[in-house]
Amino acid sequence: MRTNPKLPEFPIVRKRLAVRGVVQGVGFRPHVYQLAIRHGLTGFVGNDSAGVFIEVQGPVAAAAAFQAGLVTHLPPLARVSAVTAEDLTLREEASFVIVPSDPSAAGAGSVPPDVGTCAGCLRELFDPADRRCGYPFINCTHCGPRFTIIRGLPYDRPATTMSGFPMCRACEHEYHDPRDRRFHAQPVACPACGPHVWLEVAGVTTAERSEAISDAGTRIAAGAVLAVKGIGGFHLACDATHSGAVTRLRERKGRGGKPFAVMVRGVEQARRYAVVSDDEARLLSGPERPVVLLTRRPAPDPLADAVAPGCDTLGLMLPYSPLHHLLVTDRPLVMTSGNRSDEPIARTNAEALARLAGLADAFLLHDRDITTPCDDSVVRVFGRLEYPVRRSRGYAPLPVRLPQAGRPVLAVGGELKATLCVTTGDLAYLSQHIGDVASPETLEALDRTAEHLLDLFRVAPEVVVCDRHPGYLSADWAARFADRHGATLVRVQHHHAHVAALLVDSQWSGGAVLGVCFDGTGYGTDGAIWGGEFFLADEVGVRRVAHLQYVPLPGGDAAVRRPYRVALAQLWAAGVPWTSDLPCVAACPEVERRVLLRQLERNVACVPTSSAGRLFDAVAALLGVRQEVTYEAQAAIEMEAGAGGPVGEPYPFPLITADPLRLDPAPLIAALAADVRAGVPVAVSAGRFHATVAAAVLTVSRAVRDRTGTNAVGLTGGVFQNTRLLRLASDRLRADGFAVLVHRQVPANDGGLALGQAALAAGYLPNG
Repeated sequence: MRTNPKLPEFPIVRKRLAVRGVVQGVGFRPHVYQLAIRHGLTGFVGNDSAGVFIEVQGPVAAAAAFQAGLVTHLPPLARVSAVTAEDLTLREEASFVIVPSDPSAAGAGSVPPDVGTCAGCLRELFDPADRRCGYPFINCTHCGPRFTIIRGLPYDRPATTMSGFPMCRACEHEYHDPRDRRFHAQPVACPACGPHVWLEVAGVTTAERSEAISDAGTRIAAGAVLAVKGIGGFHLACDATHSGAVTRLRERKGRGGKPFAVMVRGVEQARRYAVVSDDEARLLSGPERPVVLLTRRPAPDPLADAVAPGCDTLGLMLPYSPLHHLLVTDRPLVMTSGNRSDEPIARTNAEALARLAGLADAFLLHDRDITTPCDDSVVRVFGRLEYPVRRSRGYAPLPVRLPQAGRPVLAVGGELKATLCVTTGDLAYLSQHIGDVASPETLEALDRTAEHLLDLFRVAPEVVVCDRHPGYLSADWAARFADRHGATLVRVQHHHAHVAALLVDSQWSGGAVLGVCFDGTGYGTDGAIWGGEFFLADEVGVRRVAHLQYVPLPGGDAAVRRPYRVALAQLWAAGVPWTSDLPCVAACPEVERRVLLRQLERNVACVPTSSAGRLFDAVAALLGVRQEVTYEAQAAIEMEAGAGGPVGEPYPFPLITADPLRLDPAPLIAALAADVRAGVPVAVSAGRFHATVAAAVLTVSRAVRDRTGTNAVGLTGGVFQNTRLLRLASDRLRADGFAVLVHRQVPANDGGLALGQAALAAGYLPNG
């Protein structure tokens, strides 16, 4: 073997390495550089559109140690998914260097998400001696915006929205120094060369830079509502302890009773308002900085009543941008999405000034553009681990690994909580949360997000997949998109997609699974509205083996908005008289009651439904918890909040032996009505109802196990965001020897639907 004259006289080797994963914009090249220098190797490292390429040369043992070190002691935000290596011919060289990026490589790399301000930048932000003290755009390779400013790969400054801010000499020195934590931090800037903020009131700039932030805080303290431009879009912010401000914000936004998220300064302040476990504290203060749903402390509570009416939980988050750290004091702030109901979050200054004009009293703006709007993520803790509710900022567009490589696909999810999914090879890239597809603005956001994802990851989809529901706007959009791109359109049944999403999410490879899918609405293969379903997923496909007995749903969406209508339908189906001592009967006007009765008796405008979500609505109305709703699942959420424990024996909820098996809710409804008439406290009945549904899940699971031998159960669908039900069902199943699968990477609700659609359409799983 030849020896390199620049190295000691013993066997040496030269290798080319390709590293894939989240390895751009996270300080990976400095990590490689320092590792190579430490091991006395020569060569180079650079970015390409698929990840990082490396060539190293030196002693065999040193090269082996270098390769092993690539995936240990990584930079905080780096994630390595694969390292491939090949031997090369030796050549003479004297050093190890970082070379320019190569945009021509085939394939696509992973894009890092936006992450919260790191401890190093936070120290500088409040250090009067630091040149970036008080600068609201401070960042480094360990923190700051990524996904929301990227226009394309490789991830270099010209391919971001920072391209219009030439670096000053001091920033440029940091940017080019491999020993500096700002080496190739693409958003690097300072007050002398970077973006800046200003405050605008009624179209007039009233303050700039630090004065703007100070004035914004003063206005919030006085009860104003501010539109604040952040990393991924606008927030509407106000003092969370100011009842008038919170009420005005709720009225202006048209939010109904839906809870607001609250930003607090730190974990200790969070503990003033909520019970925070160590696991929840870890999530709150982690780099993703999501909104964490926490158990609310009992009264007295200094937060305004209008922050989260009727809820026993609070959605709290910590500051994640330097601007937030400068704005948030000991006063907690409502931080809600900068939009009107049913619209996507405002992204540009012009959008915000136009769309939020009637909502905000003032605008805190800046001049760093946002390529991709990205709403806050929402999570909770279940079983000491993360349980996602909304996957967006801090997580998107991190990929989920698929069981095997398949066709390139674009999946568009459902109608609510829209999230897109793009697959390439064995990776599925999920977009940020887009919102409910109910407006032209949301459809435009779908277009923009799809084109950006496909361009970013260099995917030409062969298949576009959507929900089977014939009335979904998202399905119409998918058909047009598929036609425009020459792709095949595939429609996947809603609950099949939920189950597939859970199997991919949990990386399950242990054989057949009984997927329990409880949600509000899904178009069934028989034309009914499904939502209380049990599917057997095995090598044959995904097939329905049990469900809740059908009950007529009079008036469709009208029944969803007025749970008392669903309750009356359930009572009618159970043969229980409509007497005014039942709260749901008393809530229904007499004229409407007569119309409903005729509808039910003549089966006019009544769609059969097996929906577990509608069953929860009906019971909430029957118990007098809530008769009308202003946001999705409000009745069920408030019933869960009011449920007590422990409970006695479950209510009757018999299993009808048939094919498929059916759970009959009629005896359950009759027993609940009897308890209401007997004056049983609502908390007792609500707690017992939750336990009854959990027991029914176990009953069906046992019956399916007896028939098929299946010993694994997956819990998915929006109803399983109810953690009381999730816990009761999981505990009963595990105690009976079942393996239990729950979501950990994507939500159980429709926010995870696109992943399951993509898995089915791409052929990763058989599609029933």
